Amino acid sequence: MQFSTREDIEAPIEQVFAELTRYDTLERAAMQRGAEVTRGGPEGGGPGTTWDVRFRFRGRPREVQLEITGYEPPHRLRCDSRSDGLHVAVEVELIALARHRTRLSLTLTPEAETLSARLLLQSLKLARGRVTRKFETRVSEYAREMEERLKATG
Repeated sequence: MQFSTREDIEAPIEQVFAELTRYDTLERAAMQRGAEVTRGGPEGGGPGTTWDVRFRFRGRPREVQLEITGYEPPHRLRCDSRSDGLHVAVEVELIALARHRTRLSLTLTPEAETLSARLLLQSLKLARGRVTRKFETRVSEYAREMEERLKATG
């Protein structure tokens, strides 16, 4: 099973990639929503950068380990996450459509490693339409917010 979407952003590809890799901003956003975030790995934020994220979801404490496994500025970023027997590959691809227009493509590929994770994926398959709409809406909102931030800064 795979979830994917794409959005066009009115900004140059280099600026979009730089905004995507402003990890401190993403970490702050997660912390504002109640998560505990710890970053590790190399200083520059390239391959091997890791995060341990702890948060509560549906009344239970959760832990997620994230690692950047692919890093090709300004075109591609790949991140793998693991949590409770669920592995999710996240692929972000940027394509320059014009000098000031970039297409962001985001693909999530979840894979179950345990029985409980398989049950979770099965329930996602049953609600695929609703989950896909929610995913597309959130990515679209993120793209619009990014576009507004980039317009405001220059």
